[in-house]
Amino acid sequence: MRKLLNTVYVTNEMAYLTLDGENLVCKIDGEVKLRIPFENIENIVCFNYIGCSPALMGKCVGKTIPINFISPQGKFLAKVCGETKGNVFLRVAQIDRFREAGLALAQNTMAAKFSNSRQLLRRTLHDNPELREDPEIQKTLEILSEGVSRVYEAGSVEEVVGVEGYCAQSYFSVFHKLITNKKVPFTFELRTKRPPLDPINAALSFVYTLATSEFAAALETVGLDSYIGYCHTLRSGRASLACDLVEEARCLAERFVITLFNLQILRESDFEKQISGAVWLNDEGRKKLLSRWQEKKRTDMLHPYLKQKIPFGLLPYVQSNLLAKYVRGDLESYPPFLLK
Repeated sequence: MRKLLNTVYVTNEMAYLTLDGENLVCKIDGEVKLRIPFENIENIVCFNYIGCSPALMGKCVGKTIPINFISPQGKFLAKVCGETKGNVFLRVAQIDRFREAGLALAQNTMAAKFSNSRQLLRRTLHDNPELREDPEIQKTLEILSEGVSRVYEAGSVEEVVGVEGYCAQSYFSVFHKLITNKKVPFTFELRTKRPPLDPINAALSFVYTLATSEFAAALETVGLDSYIGYCHTLRSGRASLACDLVEEARCLAERFVITLFNLQILRESDFEKQISGAVWLNDEGRKKLLSRWQEKKRTDMLHPYLKQKIPFGLLPYVQSNLLAKYVRGDLESYPPFLLK
């Protein structure tokens, strides 16, 4: 169990939450592991199987502290809460704030995305000296750096999206060079989405989908509407705000996919090609990827804004919490995720 930004995250799947007076108590195998006063809690997010006691749920309802249940795989399951006293106003504030500051939010998000993409490329250059003088990679680094400046010169969200499209095209033109293991039998020429036309695109699309669903679940836990975004246009059935926030973390998904191929964890036998030309992960390939993704989510990372170590899997929840605090006016600006 971990407390971040007045939210308690229960990440141990065998933890059980119960009530002791004015304290939240976390037990594992009947042994008390942590005790937190309710005065220090705004929200509870559970990734555990066992759940919590009815007495605790009643106490949280009385104190308007929501308890969110998320599957260990990151899927939102349910929320226990009392009379709605804050979420309605938070969602109205969300619409007002996005109308007022949508351009600034889009600029910061895309600038963070370009910076994070640069960091991913520079890490590859650090690990592979033979690529350090590659003219195409150097040109892409320049374009991404210029992109950071250009988004802040943009006068509309549409202009920001245009800059993002140009930078993404350059970035994916050199993406194949990040697959440095010569034994990988796949080629990557350009980013194809609907449908993916090669195994690398198939893996990227699958991980992007996982990350987006986890951001959507995280937004639900803080009371924001994941369908109302500031950068992606509104579209029926699309979690536009989750799509916005995942832009900052795409570099992590991409690094994960690169590692799967460079270590040959994913092989040719893990994919199947359709008559239409589409390439998808087969059952075995999905099992491999999901297993590694769950392992990745348990690893620790240093959050650049909080200056605290957090499990990788909690990043969507921390960023959603920060955005909610900005919408409520508790923060002057939303701090996007920025690799250091």
